[in-house]
Amino acid sequence: MDMALAQFINGAWRRGRNGEQVTIVDPATEETLDVLASASVADTEEAIDGAAAAFRTWRATPAWTRADILHKCADVMVARTEEAARRITLEAGKPLAQSRREWQLSIDQFRWYAEEARRIHGRITESRAPGGRLEVHHEPVGVVAAFTAWNFPAVLIARKVAPALAAGCSIIVRPSRETPGTAAILVDCLRQAGVPAGVVSLVVGPTSTTYDVLMKSPVVRKVSLTGSSHVGQQMLRDAAGTFKRATMELGGNAPVIVFDDANLEATLDICVPVKFANAGQVCVTGDRFYVHDSIYGKFVDGFAARAKGLKLGHGLDDATQMGPLINARRIAAIDGIVADARRRGGRVVAGGERPSDKNKGFFYSPTVIADLPDDALALAEENFGPIAAIASFSTDEEVYARANATELGLSAYAFTRDAKRMRETVARLEAGMVGINSFALAAAEAPFGGIKASGMGREGGDEGIHDYLNVKLAQMTV
Repeated sequence: MDMALAQFINGAWRRGRNGEQVTIVDPATEETLDVLASASVADTEEAIDGAAAAFRTWRATPAWTRADILHKCADVMVARTEEAARRITLEAGKPLAQSRREWQLSIDQFRWYAEEARRIHGRITESRAPGGRLEVHHEPVGVVAAFTAWNFPAVLIARKVAPALAAGCSIIVRPSRETPGTAAILVDCLRQAGVPAGVVSLVVGPTSTTYDVLMKSPVVRKVSLTGSSHVGQQMLRDAAGTFKRATMELGGNAPVIVFDDANLEATLDICVPVKFANAGQVCVTGDRFYVHDSIYGKFVDGFAARAKGLKLGHGLDDATQMGPLINARRIAAIDGIVADARRRGGRVVAGGERPSDKNKGFFYSPTVIADLPDDALALAEENFGPIAAIASFSTDEEVYARANATELGLSAYAFTRDAKRMRETVARLEAGMVGINSFALAAAEAPFGGIKASGMGREGGDEGIHDYLNVKLAQMTV
């Protein structure tokens, strides 16, 4: 069949054979977009077999040829931008401008790794053995399984597929069941670009027929996950059974430190739209705002005023600035965090409830909560929603300690005009990524990832391709 909302196995679109169906819902209207027949165990096993066979030829394909195919994929993606952006908005709920931006970031991944494919370097070192030399080779890991979340349904796949293909691996993509249509478009772009059958497959279905099969298979040599820290822990345990390599991009609870010398208005102008982008459903977004005592009141008031002015609506409406949450479960979770904040003395200065003018859709008002103690859920845990939790601080030492008092370490941010403090803050914050006067961390040319319970490995940059390569040493004597 032609491209459809279906499984993609061994170079062909086909109906899943599990007998169960996945219903895809527009979170802004709660209306059904599509119904997908789930992959069966046999479908997933066939995808694994096809990926194993394809790997043997794809790894031997010259790097320049692989690069040409990735560039061709990027070209196809450019031509399908509006189709893809619309689908992202319909499935994930984000405003169309944000969806276009995500698709462009996905294109960037294929452009970047097309060039990295040509630059898989080894090295030669003189050996201690007479007449010998040491050669270091980098070879593709093998068959990869990629598991992605719904909040960035295109770029999370691109960050895994592009470096895997560049390295010479084959890959099976298992996307979120919330957003399979976006995954299907991206995979179809690869098909159009001429990726050989079996090199990329797409399976959509429940854990028992997809995840379990992929994790138990000794043929799958590496897994890459974007998801929660809890899921990451379980995947690492499952991966250990067959000694799979793992890349983990997990949860965050990013602190944002606003020092006393920060440009207050400029800081607010940056922080508010970033905080509420994708309705706050972004793992690297600022969750915890620590603001110096001297500017705390003005910061809270300014944040609340800007939050109240945001227009909520369907992402296809050009006037929309914030869309819905992904499902009803997220509304319940956000309600619980707000209720906890109130019990602990937090002051809700904006939002804190569902908007009264939205009868359908999983909407929640942009919420700002001040005067929170550090043990409030809004500060202590990742809220993954439209909540800006704000607390005050007095000294630099105090705020560094509070910012680092978490098992998570994905991203962290600070606003200051003092160059010495900038350097000190980068050194003191325990995170894989630190932004100073900026939230712009996600780029194809830069390594993306966290430390501690926020994950391991990196996606993007020169570093990203190495997670898909084995290191082989050869001792050569003649």
